[in-house]
Amino acid sequence: MKFSISWIKYLARFRGKKVLSQAMHMFRLHSVPFSTLLRNIFNVMELHQAKFTFPTTAYVASKNAELTREILRCGHEVAVHGFNHINYSYVTAKQQDDDMKRALEGYKKLDIPVYGFRAPYDTYTEESPKLLEKHGFLWDIGIGYNRKYREGNSPFRVQIDDRQSSFVCIPLNVLSDDNMIDIQGLNIQQMEKKLKHAIKGACERGGVIMFDLHPIRIGQPKYIRVLNTLVKYGTELDGWFPTVTQAVNHWNKHGSWKDDAPFCCLLTGDIDNFSFFDYLQRLF
Repeated sequence: MKFSISWIKYLARFRGKKVLSQAMHMFRLHSVPFSTLLRNIFNVMELHQAKFTFPTTAYVASKNAELTREILRCGHEVAVHGFNHINYSYVTAKQQDDDMKRALEGYKKLDIPVYGFRAPYDTYTEESPKLLEKHGFLWDIGIGYNRKYREGNSPFRVQIDDRQSSFVCIPLNVLSDDNMIDIQGLNIQQMEKKLKHAIKGACERGGVIMFDLHPIRIGQPKYIRVLNTLVKYGTELDGWFPTVTQAVNHWNKHGSWKDDAPFCCLLTGDIDNFSFFDYLQRLF
């Protein structure tokens, strides 16, 4: 109930009258089965021998266990996106702790290994890094969306009291699919141009670049070509497209990328809902 209240507060403050139009938008997106959306992504990734990481809420994963396991069977990665899709700035540290714990317990019951975390809405509080350490996460890929980190091009650790975090963070590029489609209103050609420009910059600077491309959007038949263009262009530049865990493990051990790739591109996509009904449950 407390989580529901926090969600309603978030909607009232940030969405207001847009709640209905957003719900209709999500209804249209969910008219394509999620299995189809994932298959579209898997086909593109297989074509270029690239990998994808899907931060997924444990509640919807538990309701769709086989579809979640299909991600692993196809060689990709599942990560923790909370148990419920809750804005952490609206709950207490204990509620954050409980949410992470429930998520990890849920994935353990499903026998799905998870090593990393992204908070819903990329929202963290001062207590969040300590909780990530407490629960033993290897990496976090949401803290890097903070303005002071997002322009970086190297894995980093955050300060916790008088020491650096045990977990690794990755800068998160501002070019998410919801930003480009829902906010900027870009068409396919404009999205491709912006993403290719970002990839070219990553190749020139070296280091790592990461995108948040939600399956509910980028997996759509209309937009899957954008993902193909991005990965094709990046592989032509000899970039490495691993899962986040593969990238972090290699970086921790070698301080470089596999086969001396000039840059590493991490493709991630949050899964908040597997169906429109899941989305409605978040609202109510």
